[in-house]
Parts: sequence; C-alpha cells; structure tokens
Amino acid sequence: MQNDTMTPRIPHQPGIRASQAAAPPAFWGGVFAMTLCVFALIASEFMPVSLLTPMAGALHVSEGLAGYGIAISGAFAVLTSLSIPKLAGTMDRKILLLTLTGLMALSGAVIALASNYIVYMAGRGLIGVVIGGFWSMSAATAMRLVPPTQVPRALAIFNGGNALATVVAAPLGSYLGSIIGWRGAFFCLVPVAAIALVWQWISLPPMYPERTTGLSSVFRLMKVRIVALGMAACGAFFMGQFALFTYVRPFLEMVTRVDVAALSLVLLGIGVAGFIGTVIIGKFLKHGLYRTLIVIPTLMAAVALALIPLGAQAWPVAVLLALWGLLATAAPVGWWSWIAEALPKDAEAGGGLMVAVIQLAIALGSAIGGLLFDGSGYQSTFAASAAVLVVGALLTLRTWRTQTSPGT
Repeated sequence: MQNDTMTPRIPHQPGIRASQAAAPPAFWGGVFAMTLCVFALIASEFMPVSLLTPMAGALHVSEGLAGYGIAISGAFAVLTSLSIPKLAGTMDRKILLLTLTGLMALSGAVIALASNYIVYMAGRGLIGVVIGGFWSMSAATAMRLVPPTQVPRALAIFNGGNALATVVAAPLGSYLGSIIGWRGAFFCLVPVAAIALVWQWISLPPMYPERTTGLSSVFRLMKVRIVALGMAACGAFFMGQFALFTYVRPFLEMVTRVDVAALSLVLLGIGVAGFIGTVIIGKFLKHGLYRTLIVIPTLMAAVALALIPLGAQAWPVAVLLALWGLLATAAPVGWWSWIAEALPKDAEAGGGLMVAVIQLAIALGSAIGGLLFDGSGYQSTFAASAAVLVVGALLTLRTWRTQTSPGT
C-alpha cells in the first residue's frame, strides 16, 4: 500500500521568486489522465461479470471456474498492495504508474488471446497487480497534483471515472461480446489503456517519495478495536456482494432466461442505478454514517433472498438488481467516509489497509460463490451472499457501539 508523501520535483528556474516557486502548480491534465486510467481499470476488473458465460464456453470450464478470474485478480491485488511500498522504494511514482498502466494493456491482450484457462488466469493475475498498485497510490497521487484548495474538485473528477465505468462497463461488455465476441470486448480495453499511458506520460510530473511507510505502520491500525471491527464489517460487505454479483450473468441466462439484448439492458439498469446511488448517498451519510452502512447490506441481503423465488420473472428480477446496484455502488463511498471519520490522522494508512481488505474480500466472495454455484446452484450462492451481508451489517452495528462506548 502506498502511503507516501509525494511531491512533484520541479526544477529550479532562474528569475522566479521564492514565493512564486513555493506555490504548488496544478496538473489538471494529470487528473484527467488518471481518471481515464480509473475508467479502464474498473472496466478491466469487472468485465468478466458481463462475459462469464461465453468465456466459460470458449475456455471449456464451468461458470464457477471462469468466475475465479475475479478471485485471482483480487488475490494478486492484495499481495501487490501490501508489498508495493517496499518494492517501489524511492522509485519515481510517475514511472511506477506508467508501468502499471502498461501492465493493464498487456493484461487485456493476454486475456483476449488466451488459448486456454491457465493463460486467461495469468492475464487476470496481471490486472490484479495493477489494481493493487494503482489503488494503493491513487489517493496520495491525485491529492498532490493540485493545490490543497482544489483537492475536492480533483477527487470528484478522479472518481468520475469509477462512476462512468460502473454505468457503462458491464452492459457495453455484454453488447460488444454479442457483436465481436468476448475476446474482442477485452481487446477494446487495450487502446484505452494505451491512450491513458501516453496521456499520463505527457501530463504527470515526476513524483519522488519523501518518505515511505512500511507494513508495520499499516498493520498497527488493526490493533485498534474499532479499526479491526470496521475492516471486518467492510470485508464482509464486499465478500457478500461479490459472492452474488460475479454470477449475475449465468443467473440471468439460465434462470431468468433473458437474451443478450435484455441482458445488456438489465446490466445497464444496474449501472445507472449505481450511478444514482453514488450521487444521493452523501445526503444519507450526513444524517447518519453508521445507520446508512447498516441499512445498505441489510437491504441487499433482502434483495438476494428475494431473487431466489422470483428468479424466473424478468421484470421483478430487473427491478431487484437495479436496487442492488443502487445500494452496492453507493456503499464504498460510505466506507471511505468512515475511514476519514474513524482515522482522521491515519486516513492514508487506513485507506491502504482497506484496499487490501476489499480485494481479499472480493477474491473470497467470488471464489466461494463459484464453488456454491457449480456445486449446488444459484440458490445456495444467493443465500450465502445474504448471510454474509447480514454478518457485515451486524459487525457495522458492533463498530458503531464500540465507537460510542465510553473508554473506547
């Protein structure tokens, strides 16, 4: 995880006063370049969700095994996020970001050209390295591209790439897969990553770390009771979410029996609802952070259970999955807000720890969901998802009580 304090290294220019030189420059081009990179990264990470069935058929594996592509990327993301501070050392973070973006393009090509399941999983492992490295450094990098007064605006633009990918990646992947095949859909990510790489190379300044933070300062946070409980609650939420969401496409095709056009519309509905969720959740968080973080997984658990008896009915399923998207996409905003509230002096270290927790949870959730989906059908997968989400809600309640208890 990257918790560096990074400052662009600006060469001395004769004739510039000290007060002028001290004024931090704004690299808005770098902000927009990283926003494009975020879009490509989110699309790359979750593209298998919308293409799971044709990928499984082409690679001659079950949908559950194909879904492990999400699990292995999460596992590699965890390992990378934990090791990158030490591995990167004093390396210019601009060079590191460019390297990661290049790996993202390579991953898309490897997956698109995969001749067998092993090669496909290797490509997914590469994107996992990018996920862990990029997200571990993203906040610290973005916050140093503009003056402090412009940081909220820069972060809003930066996170816009996430929201946009959430809306269009899944339905677009499904649509492209029906026209040019799943390999062509993955290949479409390669030029996007290449454009992001060139743009970052042009627009990002050199960024050398003034100091590095090792693993000890990150894991020491887990000794704090409220942090341990909160991270467990966050992990349970993402684990429950991806135990179900990874297998939405095979569920829609085999149980609801929708065609490709209807599938794309359902996925678009999930994405649009998710975008709305990220817009409106701020109002709820202001009135009750913990209350919101408890209600969201509780409602998602209800949705997961309702999908079991209603799975064969297209319209109820579409509505329920749109509600799922509204809640699931908005929830991460709440958890990042929790980091700022619970760890105001260790927000970066806490954020880095959360990257590892979230990716590990995604890996476990998609893997367990795949085992259940292959072994006993979607009913057990969805029931397990609901159970884990309820555990997440209870852990969040425990976190809330711990924070409000005297002496904690």
